[in-house]
Amino acid sequence: MNIIPQGPKHGAAIERLLDLTFGHDRHKKTVYRLREAAPAVASLSFVIERDGQLVASLRFWPVTLPNHVQALLLGPLAVLPELSGQGMGRAMVRHGMAEAKAEGWPAVLVVGEPKYYEPFGFSREKAEHLRLPGWMELPRFQAAELIPGALDGVEGLIIPGRPAKPAWARKAEA
Repeated sequence: MNIIPQGPKHGAAIERLLDLTFGHDRHKKTVYRLREAAPAVASLSFVIERDGQLVASLRFWPVTLPNHVQALLLGPLAVLPELSGQGMGRAMVRHGMAEAKAEGWPAVLVVGEPKYYEPFGFSREKAEHLRLPGWMELPRFQAAELIPGALDGVEGLIIPGRPAKPAWARKAEA
């Protein structure tokens, strides 16, 4: 399994995979409101190809925490349904979280199945004082700290992020 950076050639194939996985009405979901303000973080957008076909995709998006700190929103994570259960999604999340941590991002949010995301450090407790701009099933809204304590005392509304700065610029500001 070879996880590679997403490139311009993957755009249409990713959209087809997301439609197949989540349906054409996926853009109505709350998380898409957060994704509309800025592009996905290019350095944290990955795909898996098999025999020249895109079979899995993962992106991370910049969001702004109530304390005005930039964080990430994980997703969508998609794997061709016929290849589900082979570990591709988990491998991509592990890879993406490691890359996000290496780039210095403080925290990652996700709306997803708790049992799936808990092994990666996500918990509902870390997100319990945070809100998204719209409806979602609260147990599915979780957070993980990449920098210990990054979410301590942070409460309020998550808003769309600004276009992400490159990793070297964020580290220089720290």
